[in-house]
Parts: sequence; C-alpha cells; structure tokens
Amino acid sequence: MSSAAPQAPDAAPDQDVRRIDDRSPWWGRLRAAVGRSRADLAVVLLFLAAAGWLTHGLWPDPGSRTMALNPADQVLYEWFLAVDARALLGDFGLLTDRLNAPDGVNLMANTTVIALGVLLAPVTLTLGAPVTFALLAGANLAGTAVAWYLLFTRPLGARRLAAGLGAALCGFGPGMVSQTNSHLHMTAQWLVPVIVWLVVRMLRAADPGRGGPDRLRLLSSAVGLAAAVSAQVFVGEEVLFLTFVTLLVMAVTYAVVDRDLARRALPAFTGGMVVAAGLALLVVGWPLWFQFLGPQGVATGLFSPHYFSADLRSWWTLSPLSVVGGDDAARLTTGPAEYNTFLGWPLLLVTVGCALWLGRRPLVVACLVSALAMGALSLGPRLVVDGQHTGVPGPFALLADVPVVDGALPMRFALVVLPLAATLVVLAVDRASASTGRARRLVPAVVGAALLPLFPAPLPTSGRPPVPEFITGGYWRQCVPPGGVLVPVPPATPRDPWPMRWATATDVAFGMPEGFFIGPHGRNGAATIGTSKQPTSALLAEVATWGLRPAVGEEQRRQAERDADFWDASCVALTVDTPYADSLRGTLEDLYGPSTRIADAWIWRV
Repeated sequence: MSSAAPQAPDAAPDQDVRRIDDRSPWWGRLRAAVGRSRADLAVVLLFLAAAGWLTHGLWPDPGSRTMALNPADQVLYEWFLAVDARALLGDFGLLTDRLNAPDGVNLMANTTVIALGVLLAPVTLTLGAPVTFALLAGANLAGTAVAWYLLFTRPLGARRLAAGLGAALCGFGPGMVSQTNSHLHMTAQWLVPVIVWLVVRMLRAADPGRGGPDRLRLLSSAVGLAAAVSAQVFVGEEVLFLTFVTLLVMAVTYAVVDRDLARRALPAFTGGMVVAAGLALLVVGWPLWFQFLGPQGVATGLFSPHYFSADLRSWWTLSPLSVVGGDDAARLTTGPAEYNTFLGWPLLLVTVGCALWLGRRPLVVACLVSALAMGALSLGPRLVVDGQHTGVPGPFALLADVPVVDGALPMRFALVVLPLAATLVVLAVDRASASTGRARRLVPAVVGAALLPLFPAPLPTSGRPPVPEFITGGYWRQCVPPGGVLVPVPPATPRDPWPMRWATATDVAFGMPEGFFIGPHGRNGAATIGTSKQPTSALLAEVATWGLRPAVGEEQRRQAERDADFWDASCVALTVDTPYADSLRGTLEDLYGPSTRIADAWIWRV
C-alpha cells in the first residue's frame, strides 16, 4: 500500500530501465528487455535450485520417503491431495465420504489445499499423491520467493541484488523452511505478493493526486483482488487471515503517517475494497458457510492459543533447521514445524538498523510498526520466556474472545514478520546501491552477514514402509467395491494415520472409518482432531498396542456386527506385517469368523 507515495530517489527502478527510456530505438528497448528477462530467469532458477536442494531427501522415490520431523501430517496431506484430485473424476463435493465413514469429512473445515490439489490432479492421478506432495514442498518455497522478487523489482522498483536478498528471506526464512515439514497450506504464499500488489494498485488508482481516481483501474484492481483472495481461500485460509491482519495494521499506520494521502484516496479506495469484497463473497460465500455451518462443519477454534504461543527468547535464537542452529532451541517451541520466530539476533538488529537508517518514510514506518505488532501477537495471551510462563498478559489476550481469531495459533503471526523485515532490508540495500559513499558496500555486506546464519540445511527425511501389495496390486477390489468402505486393522487415528496411505495409493477409491481430520466431534459440536472410536475399533487398538488377545464373547461379536453395519463396511483387512498380527488375527477371527488370505493381507467380508 505504501508504494502509493511518490517514489523516493533511492527507490529507483532497475538499472536497465534507467538507461533505456521510451525514446530509445525499439531494438534498444528489446535488448534491455531481453537482458532483464535473462537476469530474472537466473534468479528464478536459483530459487528453484535452492528449493530442490532443501527438499531433495524426498527424491527420487517420494512414495518411500517421508519428512522425518512430521511424517503424520505428510500422510494427511497426501490423502488431501488424492481426494482433491477426484475433482477430475467428477467428484466435486465439499463433503467427502472417503474418511470418517459414515459421517464423512468437511473438506473446507480442513486444510485440504483444494486449489493446489485440483491444479496438480493430473500429476496425482498419474504419478501418485507422494509425488505431488514432494513437488509442492519445493515449489511453494521457490514460488513464494519468486513472487516477492517480482513485487520488489516491479511495483517497489528495487534493484535485483536488494530484491533477491529480500525475496530469499521471504521464501526461505526460518518459518517457511520449518512449515515445509508437511504444512503445505502455510508455505503456499505465492499469492500474497499478488494480493499486496493489487491493494497497492487500487490505492494508486484511488489517489486524485496521481491523476485519479482512475475508475477503470480501480475496477480492474478490485476484480483482480477478488480473484486472488478467492483463490487463496482454497489454498490456505490461515495465510489469507494473517495477510489481512497485517495489511490492516499497515493501512492504519500509513494513514496516520501520511494523512494527506488518506484524505485524498480513502473514499475511492473504500469503494474499490467494497467491490472486491462483494465479488469475493459471490465466489467463496457458500463454501465458507459450508465450512462453518454445513455438514461436519466446525464453528469453534481447535487449538489452544496458550499452548501455541511463541517463547520470547525464540526471537533472537537461530532456528535448529539452519546450518548453524542448535538443537537446544527446539524446547522453545511446540515442534519442528513451528520454528516461526527463530530469526536470530543478527537479523533483528540489522532490521531495526535498516529502519532507523531509512528514516520516517511512510512505508518504513508501516513495516516497522506492523512487524512489532505481529511479533507481539505471536507471544500469545500470556508471556513465555525461556520456557517459563510468566503470567504477564500479552496483546493476543485482547483478541481472546473474537470469533475466528480465538482459534488462531499466535506463534504463526510471526510468519508475516519475514516479508516485513525483508521489505526493510530491500529498501536499505537498494538505497545503499544508489549511493556513492561507504554505504554502497557496507549495507549489503552487513545485511548479507545477518542473513548468512539463517541459511537452511536440507530438511531431514527418512524411509517409510511400502504400501501393502494387497493395495498396490489391486487385490482390495476382491473384497470392497469402488466407493465402498474398507476397515484397516487397526483403523487410522490422528496419532497413527498410516492406513490412510492405503486409500491414497488408490486415489481414494474406497472409504475408511474414523481417521485423521478435523470435525465437530467434541462436546456440543466442538472441534476435535478425529472422532471417538467405536467399541470394536477401540478393542482392536488395544490389541495393536499391547499384543494381548482379549476374551471375546457373544456381546463383543454382536457389537462387532453393529459397528460394521454402522460403518457400512464391506471388508476388514489386516496385513501380515502389522505389529502383533497374530493376536489381531485371532481376535478378528473370534469376532468375524475365519479369515481369507489375499496377497499380504487377511480379510473378512462383513
């Protein structure tokens, strides 16, 4: 938004643009354009190479590899991608019956990355969901970096060195690398710079001081913004929410700093935003209603903001996923997928230094205030320092009772500090590059030194067992029809979702009971992860845990029959390599009668 202000001399466009103006011969302008394209292509290839290097552990066989730090969520997202791909097979419903049979799962209430799944459905249907997951794990990092690079070089007019450093921080900063541990909905941020650009474009069009308001430009910006926001809803709503809050804080700050611009542009800008919101609601209004109020919808928060709060010390600690990070830092957060705040003291000092050196430019003030606000919100309702709960209230406590916000994960507000800090870095390096004094070399060197400790190491991966031949060989079709319900033993749970890989390997051709998902199965319809077990699945889970074969009587057999009817199950399957397989097989034969061996599984038709 701040780019609406007249461009400062130190925010000049690219060098090639300054050398070749519209009065140059057409071949000169073409040569300059080709030169810029080659340089930009080199940056894109560099980001792609970096993303590939970070995620190379998933290759060359993604089906046999997993994110070692968060394998359960990878199973979940591969299932999401497989069920999303069914749109190409004519399955367009937002409620799927392929999990949690018979009630199903609300896809909008889960982070199902629908837009990404549909976009890459041909890959999923031909090569498998693990390949799609591996592609997205790297592509989200590179795509986010490229999108910010284009925003920095085009609307902001920064030089390539400055833009490249800032874009690298946006795409490969500690929080982004950490979230790559199976949180595809959080790393798919490549639409955020597009949204920012469209808001800036709308503000420029609304400013009469720039020859406006330009109503045609206002309308086209509103339409584009509505399209980008609508798409982001189906990629990751949490990223959209964080973007909205950040832009709101920036807008208020900018209006306070530049009151003349606010007075001039506010009427037309507000009108454009109303049009954008109205158009977006036409697209996402019903899906959002379905998410909160539809079947298996969730209207309450799931995660405790007290648990998912950032430790104050984590801000000046280096991420364990960087090349110089320490393992002891892991105790300052909830897990390896949430190193959102670990920027390290060098970058914090350099960011503040850049802001002070740049002075009171509206964009600088807006970025600094927003970064401080988002960083403060990340600390949660009560301040935590070095693992100790102090009882001191944090700013997030003011939002504790606000619907939607009350279910947010405070520590993820820290993710937006990356692009805010990156913008300050870009402005500082770009200004230094335009100068002729010592700052020309000193500022880029200091910024580079601050970024160097954040250089990420390749993400840890490990092997995982293959999907049973009973599934991969298509033998499952002998006991369950397509669209029917197969009961794996033991059934999938949020803690142990591995049987969901069976369905994923078949492009979710059959359903399963229970499983790993978000649904309204708590008290009074409160949100939960997974659902309560039926008596038979609870019995089988106990056998799978301890290996002790229970006494089975007539009551247990009748209950097993009732549970199979409840699930509308066609078949129960137990693979031979399941832990305590003999005890489980004996229990199942007591419940359902003799088994039939097919490939590497025993089955019971129920």
